[in-house]
Amino acid sequence: MRTSEPPPWPHCAHGADPGADPVGCRGIHVPGHTACLAHLADADRDAYLAGLTPGTDIDHRGTPFTGPLLDALLNALRDSATQRPRLGAAQFKSAIFEGHAGFGAATFQGYAEFGSATFQRIARFGSATFQGAVRFDSATFQDYAEFGSATFQGGVRFDSATFQSAARFGSAIFQGIARFDSATFQHIAWLGSATFQGAVRFGSATFQSAARFDSATFQEVAWFDSATFQGAARFDSATFREVAWFRSATFQSAAWFESATFQGNAWFSSATFQNHVQFALATFQGQVGFELADFEQWVSLGPLVCAGWVKLSGAVFNGPATLSFAARRLECRRTRWLSTAEVRLRYATVDFAHAVFEYPLTIAAEGDPFLLSDGRPVAEQVLAGAPDASVRMASLRGVDAAHLVLADVDLSRCLFTGTVHLDQVRLEGDCSFDTVPPGTHWRRGRPVWFTLRRTVAEEHHWRASQPDAVRGWNVALLGAGPAGPAQLAPVYRALRKAFEDGKNEPGAADFYYGEMEMRRHDRTTTSRAERGLLHAYWMLSGYGLRAVRALGWLAAAMLVTLVLLMGFGLPKENPKQEATGTVPPGGGRVTFEIDKGEPRNPTGNRFTGERFEKALNVTLNSVVFRSSGQDLTTAGTYIEMTSRLVEPAFLALAVLAVRGRIKR
Repeated sequence: MRTSEPPPWPHCAHGADPGADPVGCRGIHVPGHTACLAHLADADRDAYLAGLTPGTDIDHRGTPFTGPLLDALLNALRDSATQRPRLGAAQFKSAIFEGHAGFGAATFQGYAEFGSATFQRIARFGSATFQGAVRFDSATFQDYAEFGSATFQGGVRFDSATFQSAARFGSAIFQGIARFDSATFQHIAWLGSATFQGAVRFGSATFQSAARFDSATFQEVAWFDSATFQGAARFDSATFREVAWFRSATFQSAAWFESATFQGNAWFSSATFQNHVQFALATFQGQVGFELADFEQWVSLGPLVCAGWVKLSGAVFNGPATLSFAARRLECRRTRWLSTAEVRLRYATVDFAHAVFEYPLTIAAEGDPFLLSDGRPVAEQVLAGAPDASVRMASLRGVDAAHLVLADVDLSRCLFTGTVHLDQVRLEGDCSFDTVPPGTHWRRGRPVWFTLRRTVAEEHHWRASQPDAVRGWNVALLGAGPAGPAQLAPVYRALRKAFEDGKNEPGAADFYYGEMEMRRHDRTTTSRAERGLLHAYWMLSGYGLRAVRALGWLAAAMLVTLVLLMGFGLPKENPKQEATGTVPPGGGRVTFEIDKGEPRNPTGNRFTGERFEKALNVTLNSVVFRSSGQDLTTAGTYIEMTSRLVEPAFLALAVLAVRGRIKR
C-alpha cells in the first residue's frame, strides 16, 4: 500500500521522507511500542515473540516481512504437540512479504486478513486450515501461490487479487462461500480436485494463462459470470451440485468440460468461445443455457446428456459445429449457423424457429445411444422416464430451409407456416408426419370418415378450431399462432415438391391432396366457381388420388346407363327393312329404294334378359369410347353419347389415382 495517504491505524513511519515518501513504513505498532515488528529493536522484538503462545491473536497490518522475520513469528506460534503454527485472529492487511511466506499447514482459529497484502516470493498456504473467515482482497502474488489441500471452513475472498505467477488450489476444501470476483490469474491457475462446499464466485475474474478445475467439486452455487479465460480452461470431470453461472464469460483459448457433471442448472448465456469448446460426455441433470453465446471457432458439444432443456436460442456458430445431445428439449430459436453443422439427437423435441442457415445443416435422430471412444454406450439414466428416443421437430417457422437436411425426424407436430424455400428441404430416412383421425365419426347426424393420409400439424389446429370439428384433430398449443387454408396451401405445395424432387412420388401424393383440400376450403383467395370445381373433383375422385372413389362413380354411372338403356334406349324390336319401287307402265327398268323403319319406344316388360344383355354391351363399349352398333331409340342415342363422355373420364381418374400411388 504505497500511497501518499497514511493508513487508518497507528503506523511505524520508519524511513519517512517528506519528499519521496512522507508516510514511511505503514506497519502497525507492536502493542506497547511505537514501531512495527520489522523495525522494532531486537531486544523488544525478542521479548514480544517470547510472549506469544499458540492461538494468540496477532495484528501486523502493513508490516514488511522478510523470510527470517516471518519464520520467527510463526515459530513463536507453533504448537508443540502438532509442530504446526496455530494462530488466533490474524491481521496481515497490506503486509509485504519480501521473502518466502511459509504458512503451510498453519491453523488460523479466528478471522484472517490478508487484504491488499503483497507476496513478493513464494506464498505457501498448502494444507493450511482457516477456521474463520479469510480475506485476500486485492492481494498481489508476484510468485507462485500454493493453496493445495488448504481448508477454508469459513468464507474466503480473493476479490481483485492478482496472481502474477502460477496459482495452485488443488484438493483445497472451501466449506463457506469462496469469492474470486475480478481476480486476475496471469499464469496457470490450478484448482483441480478442489472442493467448494459453499458458494464460489469467480465473477469478472481474469485467467491470463491456463485455468484447471479438473475433478473440482462445487457443492453450492458457482459463479463465473464475466470471467475471462485467456488460456485453456479445463473443467474435466468437475462436479457442479448447484447452479453453475458462466454468463458473459469469455474463453479466449480452448474450453474443456469433458465428463463434467452439472446436477443443477448451468448457464452459459452470452458467453464467448473464441476457440475450441468441448463438452464430451458431460451430464446435465437440470437445464443448460447457451442463449446468445458466440462460438467463434469450431465447436463440439457432446455427446452430452441433459435431463431438461438445452437452450441455444440466439447463439452464433461461426465455425463448423457438431452437436450430439440426448436431451428432452433443444431450443435453437434465432440461432445463426455460419458454417456447416451437424446436430445428432436422441429423445429431444427441437425448436428451430427463425434460425438462419448459411451452409448445410443436418438434424438427425440417433437410433442407438452415443458411443464413447472405447465403444461403450453413453449412460442415459437421467432420461430413464422419457417415452422413447425419437426426435420430434416442434417448429421451422421463419427458417430458410434451402440448406436444411432432416433425417429420421418426427414432423407430426412441426409448425411449417412461414418457412422459406420449404420445397428445397431434404428429407432422409423415416421422416414421419401426422395423419387424419382414424375411424368413423359423426357430424350433424351423419357418418364422417377420412381416408388415411399424411398431414401437417397446422391443418390439425385449423380443423380443430372449426365449430363442426369432429373429435381426433389436435388442438393448437399456446403460441402456435393462427394458420388457415390460405397459409397452408403453399406449405403443402412446397412439401409436395420436396418429395417429388426426392423421387418419392407416392409420398408427394398426400401433400397434393392436402394442397387441394386447403384450396377447396379457402374462402379468401379461391373464387366460388373454383371452389365448386374443386369440390366436384374431390367428390368424384379425391383429387385424382382415390381410385376406389373413381371406380365407385364409374360403377354407378354404368349402372345408371344400364337402367336407362333398358328403360328407354333400346327399341321394342329391331326395325325391319322395307323395299318400295316404281314400275313404269309398259315395263322397263325397276328401281328399289330400301328404307329402315324408325326404332319404336318399348312398351310392356322392358327389363328382360335379352334387353339386359344388349344394354350391358352398349354400356361396356361406352367406357372405352366405342360404339356398340346397336339400334337405339332417340333417347338411347343421347344416353350412349353421355355415357361415352362420362364413364371414360371416371376410368381415367381411377387410372391416374393408381399411377399416383405406384409411380417411381
